[in-house]
Amino acid sequence: MPTDPDLPPPRIGPQRPAQEAADAAAKPADGQAGPELARAVLDAALAKRRAAQRPGRRGAGEGSGRRLRGYSGPGPDPRDPQLLGAVLERLMKARGWEKPKAEATVFGAWEKVVGADIAKHSRPVKLDDGVLTVEAESTAWATQLRMLAASLLRNIAGEVGHNVVTKLNIHGPAAPSWNKGPRRVQGRGPRDTYG
Repeated sequence: MPTDPDLPPPRIGPQRPAQEAADAAAKPADGQAGPELARAVLDAALAKRRAAQRPGRRGAGEGSGRRLRGYSGPGPDPRDPQLLGAVLERLMKARGWEKPKAEATVFGAWEKVVGADIAKHSRPVKLDDGVLTVEAESTAWATQLRMLAASLLRNIAGEVGHNVVTKLNIHGPAAPSWNKGPRRVQGRGPRDTYG
C-alpha cells in the first residue's frame, strides 16, 4: 500500500484528541512561515501542556501528598489566629528590639525589678552603655544601695536579662552644681550672678 508523504501516518491504537492536535501542530504544514509558523508552534505547546495537566481526577481518599489550597486540616497552621503576646515577641526578636525592651523594663517595672522597699526610696535616672544611674532620696539610702549593688545587679539581670545593666552608679539627691557636669562652660561661674 503506497503512502503519501503529505498525509499523517495511520492511527494505531487509541490516541487522545489533545495528543493528536499537539502532534499535528508540531509538524508544520507546507507553506507556513514567519508568524503562522510561530502560531502553530505556540498552539502545539499549549495543547501539550493541557494534555499533561489533565491526568484524571483522583478521589479524596487517594492522596497525592499535596494539600488542597485553602484547606487547614485538624493540626496547627500558620494561618490560625495567634496570641498577641506571641506575635509581639516574634516581632521584637525579628527586628532586634530585645535590648531596648529590656532597658525599658528597668525603668517601667523598677518596683518589680528591685523590690517595693528599695523602689520607694530610689529611682532610675538613665542607662548609658550598661551603666545604670540610680538616684536615692537621701545620702543614707545612697550608701545602703551602694552596699547592696551586687545583689541589685543580680536581681536586675534575673528580671531583664544579662548584660543589660553591667554597673550601677548610685548617688544621693541632686543639688545644682556649677563645677561639674557634661555641659559645663568654663568661666567664673555664679560669682557675678549673686551680688
